[in-house]
Amino acid sequence: MIRLSGLTLPLDHPDDALASAICARLGVAPEALRGFEIVRRGNDARKKSAILLVYTIDADVADEAAVLARFANDHDVRPRPDTDYKFVATAPADWSGLRPVVIGAGPCGLLAGLTLAQMGFKPIILERGKVVRERTKDTWGLWRRAVLNPDSNVQFGEGGAGTFSDGKLYCRVKDPRFLGRKVLEEFVKAGAPEDILTEAHPHIGTFRLVTMVESIRRTIEELGGEYRWQTRVDDIELEELGDGRKRLRGLHLADGSFLEADHVVLAVGHSARPTFEMLHRRGVHIEAKPFSIGVRIEHPQSWVDEARYGRYAKHPILGAAAYSLVHHCGNGRAVYSFCMCPGGRVVAATSEEGRVVTNGMSQYSRAEFNANSGLVVAIEPERDYPGGPLAGIELQRHWESLAYVAGGSNYNAPGQTVGDFLAGQPSTQLGSVTPSYQPGVTPTDLSTCLPDYVLESFREALPAFGRQIKHYDHPDAVMTGVETRTSSPIRITRGKDFQSLNVERLFPGGEGAGYAGGILSAAIDGIKLAEAVAKSIVAG
Repeated sequence: MIRLSGLTLPLDHPDDALASAICARLGVAPEALRGFEIVRRGNDARKKSAILLVYTIDADVADEAAVLARFANDHDVRPRPDTDYKFVATAPADWSGLRPVVIGAGPCGLLAGLTLAQMGFKPIILERGKVVRERTKDTWGLWRRAVLNPDSNVQFGEGGAGTFSDGKLYCRVKDPRFLGRKVLEEFVKAGAPEDILTEAHPHIGTFRLVTMVESIRRTIEELGGEYRWQTRVDDIELEELGDGRKRLRGLHLADGSFLEADHVVLAVGHSARPTFEMLHRRGVHIEAKPFSIGVRIEHPQSWVDEARYGRYAKHPILGAAAYSLVHHCGNGRAVYSFCMCPGGRVVAATSEEGRVVTNGMSQYSRAEFNANSGLVVAIEPERDYPGGPLAGIELQRHWESLAYVAGGSNYNAPGQTVGDFLAGQPSTQLGSVTPSYQPGVTPTDLSTCLPDYVLESFREALPAFGRQIKHYDHPDAVMTGVETRTSSPIRITRGKDFQSLNVERLFPGGEGAGYAGGILSAAIDGIKLAEAVAKSIVAG
């Protein structure tokens, strides 16, 4: 099979045009094309008047070797790679050691647990939150009744923070082993739509994520894995080895019990602040890392569709339009869109009492009225939060607490129209764009809950974005604050063996440890962690 990349066709091409285009591109007669599969399909909308579909194809052609030889210098024509996943180890038949433990049931923990179970290691998965359907009820309790459960919310519980998101399943990490393909195939086995295997920017949506994580849970349990819900790890026990090195011996749980463990995957997510503080007290090596803060911005989805697709807006192949924006400001800051959710809603994403945090969420259909995106400014430890590994957490808490007060101290979020923001005046009422955040949005002045450098950067970036996407800086567009959980503010450093730099048998990973940014990259990291644990167990 030959993998052909970058094959373009008009948006409304007839069905038989694809085969003809493959033959033309490879310079073969129609009868030489024995069959083909669509590997990926995206779109090129840079020219709204002539939107193209962009295909990656696996083609079965006669005299394949000769065709490949003709295109030896063409990087878009290559042999089809082997994308099948191969397990790096299996549990020995006589293995009787301690079972590996996975802390956290988000994307990283989910795939770490699944891969360990598939290799025969029967992991124990500890999750401070609840099963996904009970967790969903608690999450809606905050959205509808302003009642927060600190252990069961958007951040904590089965499925992790990605459950209440757009369910994006693409990332920019290098993936030479095609681990992302394994993740997507496991998701499809668990009930995700098959088009995630071929769409260039696949997504699932919240409702489908719920049923998918339930299915993966059942698979893990059938393979001998065990889940323990509402089980928070409050401390770890370490053995001193000398020269600053330590070794993990076990976990102290919130109910007072002790779980002996000698291989632990730490996949706690980016909001497990008490866990980060505990690890720092225990001397686990942690460093501050860059992240971003800002707001959610909302526009009618129809505005975005028309700006991106012109006369092709609402085309069934294209669906709801997304965007990705970045602006480098004169003050040296970068403003960019983050986790853009077409046809979605802004959600309350706090996990701590007395704080307000925003995030974005979409269903698979992406059919709700508004488009929303994070509008954030990149910040870094040296300039913005010096003072130690945990200083970024304190910065997050500071602005989240001020947002809680600005919203009315009832989990309403503070909001401001773009027009009022650019005019430097508080909003007393909103315009034609209705914000979607629940339990509610309080019109106010966002300058009370964001740093000056963020405000200054937004004032420059919004008009610039308006020149790229019509109506982006429309006076009635709504900004809702604050967006502070874009990524983890810390990194739990690890070596090439995926173990903590100074604590043996502790395997930090995923978004919380600073090694991923989204569902797919976190899940890929979970597979790598499972492999590292398996190798360590087998090696003794």
